[in-house]
Amino acid sequence: QNELKFSMGPENKTAVTEFILEGFSGLDQRLQLFLSLVFLLIYLTTVMGNATIIFLVCVDHRLQTPMYFFISNLAFLEIWFTSSTSIKLFVILGSGRRTISLSSCFAQSYFYFALGCTELVLLVVMSFDRYVAICQPLRYGAIMKPQLCIYLVVAAWVTGFTLLSYRLVLLYKLTFCGSNKIHHFFCDNSPLFKLSCSDTSLLWKIDSVFLSFVILGSLCLTLAFYICILFCILHLPAASGKEKAFTTCSSHLTTLAIAYGSCIALYTCPSEDVSLDTNRIVALLNTVLYPFLNPFIYSLRNKTVILALNEAIAHATVQL
Repeated sequence: QNELKFSMGPENKTAVTEFILEGFSGLDQRLQLFLSLVFLLIYLTTVMGNATIIFLVCVDHRLQTPMYFFISNLAFLEIWFTSSTSIKLFVILGSGRRTISLSSCFAQSYFYFALGCTELVLLVVMSFDRYVAICQPLRYGAIMKPQLCIYLVVAAWVTGFTLLSYRLVLLYKLTFCGSNKIHHFFCDNSPLFKLSCSDTSLLWKIDSVFLSFVILGSLCLTLAFYICILFCILHLPAASGKEKAFTTCSSHLTTLAIAYGSCIALYTCPSEDVSLDTNRIVALLNTVLYPFLNPFIYSLRNKTVILALNEAIAHATVQL
């Protein structure tokens, strides 16, 4: 049994100092253990898959281009994004230890949203890269210089972590003095806000407007680049050129569909009436399944990556 931890706050109010994550508490214990093994296998595959992409980009000269530089950064981000929630999920399902301290809960929430925001900015950068490659092919090398690529990636990380710093400030201003049971498997905003005994109406509005701005703003920029790309492809003279252009963008388009689909479902219209069951299911897809699929999307649909992987495996086999 998890112990509830409280402390006496000002005016003799009982303040919560620890939360209990009850996202899967209703499941049978054997089923929880089975799910923990399944999620652990998915997590390890995710880490190894994304780490493989990073390794291949570092060692294979054919992959040392702006496009693969951005893909490797996305792979690095996905490792941390899934780790921000998955590790605690294994502990919850495997050992039954559902408690999380107030500061750890706030930190988890911050890193989850900061990494998510960074990813959306990085997807915009990748869309810009595809736009230049297809619509300005003769100027691609002159525009997408290594220095610019580094600046764009750094800007994505700084933007994500700086913009989302407001969440920590807002969270630490909340007071929790009632129930400490979060009906989720991580500290997402909706179930966390519902536990606060402070007035969260302003917080709901700020969070809703800000997250909608980040998600829809980045989506509009991405769509703008791809509309330009579509017009460029339609004006290509040869069918082979069109096919090559579509192939170049297919992996990125698949990633965009999954990323924005889950984000829009979860955060563009957050309200106090959002179903926690729906929130949990979509969040599980967003934090576990999406990072798991990314390496396969970029490797199985890309001949250059497959060739580099086969050569790396062959080289390792010879060394053994």
